Amino acid sequence: MTIPLLDARQPVPESLRGAVIALGNFDGFHRGHQAVAGAAIEWARAEGRPAIIATFDPHPVRFFAPDAAPFRLTTLDQRQELFEAAGADAMLVFHFDSELAGTTAQEFVVDLLVGRLGAAGVVTGTDFTFGKARGGNITVLAELGSTCGLATRAVGPVADSGEVVSSTRIREALQAGDCAAATHLLTRPFAIRGVVQHGDKVGRTIGYPTANLPLGNYLRPRYGIYAVTAVLPGGKVLHGAANLGIRPSFDPPKELLEPHFFDFSGDLYGQEIEVAFHHFLRPEAKFDSLDALTAQMEADCNRARDLLAG
Repeated sequence: MTIPLLDARQPVPESLRGAVIALGNFDGFHRGHQAVAGAAIEWARAEGRPAIIATFDPHPVRFFAPDAAPFRLTTLDQRQELFEAAGADAMLVFHFDSELAGTTAQEFVVDLLVGRLGAAGVVTGTDFTFGKARGGNITVLAELGSTCGLATRAVGPVADSGEVVSSTRIREALQAGDCAAATHLLTRPFAIRGVVQHGDKVGRTIGYPTANLPLGNYLRPRYGIYAVTAVLPGGKVLHGAANLGIRPSFDPPKELLEPHFFDFSGDLYGQEIEVAFHHFLRPEAKFDSLDALTAQMEADCNRARDLLAG
């Protein structure tokens, strides 16, 4: 069962009014985000209230800088599942558009959080800003909340290895090919979810068929070869090796995620799968011949098998 997805442009159902809301963007839902959400859920449980985790879509950066390079760590579907696993009763989506961007801090708290959404409490990170021109922060939130019966709490940053856990750190780790660091900060491997597309079918002619996935708005990790796992519809887990990048040995260049799964021969076209990145094996390379490419692919697959087995 999946928790309800609520649209902040609409009033929430009566059964979910009076909730404690964890408020943030929560892209990635890393250790720091989990601390904010956990505090909201614990507070809600203690008072017998619903617990709701909120997020923004599109990301405010995408609204203000539409040409920014892809940077997302999770889709809304992935966040909905992560929020459910954390214990939330519902997921609330703030649609970030010109109307929301123009909403003042007071309107956001009084009219939206309390009036339309019926929140009784809100938990944010200490660095949370909101409202037109970022006119609101945790101090403003507490002051405005006190005027309309909205209780507020703030959770400080979570540190790891002497540094604050942040989406920026995770993006930098992925762009460096450091899967272990990203996995540690996220508490799970970074994963790309998408619908398998028909490709050029070159892989199957050389004994390495691949499932081709578009990268969409996801952050681009370092181009190269990875040891991966994948979850299929129904929950079956496969191990494999994947190329992420532009396939320099083939023309024309095409940016794709192309996992090859070990000991699997099924048809995945049109199915949604999720591919998780466990180990970076090597950068992309251009090969002079198909024989050289297939020899390297065999070596990559053997190494990926060993790493995933270990």
